[in-house]
Amino acid sequence: MLIEFIMNGEMMTYEIAGEETMLDFIRETLMLHGTKRGCENGECGACSVLVDGVPVNSCIYPAARINGKAVITIEGLGTAENLHPLQKAFIREGALQCGFCGSGMLLTAKALLDKNPAPTEDEIKAALSGNLCRCSGYVKIIRAIQAAAQELSGKEAI
Repeated sequence: MLIEFIMNGEMMTYEIAGEETMLDFIRETLMLHGTKRGCENGECGACSVLVDGVPVNSCIYPAARINGKAVITIEGLGTAENLHPLQKAFIREGALQCGFCGSGMLLTAKALLDKNPAPTEDEIKAALSGNLCRCSGYVKIIRAIQAAAQELSGKEAI
């Protein structure tokens, strides 16, 4: 099956197998390894990417469904020279320890802040409910998202 889509801002065309998951396509074909392989059944959020701005679990999302859509992986969030405010805030706040859940957390947070630039703590918790972290306890992650929201709004970070 031939699909056309935008990956991290770049238009692409690929031939894919009909049963291939987006996670396999991203990691094996596109060689983008920031999207993590976790539970492989849509429960942990480590594989989360944005499809047309909405977080999806790429481990259970058919690759064929990205045809005509825009996909953002962690590689498309920022660059080493120009980190996204969320990435900066996660670093500043020490929000990640092992980093395994990081890409899914960051992309889910981006989707939240794109939709709601000033979320409450409860709204942040609800948005992150599909992303599991075994290391952090979420306090620093929530604080980082709040700080990024402040920075993105042009206010001084809390």
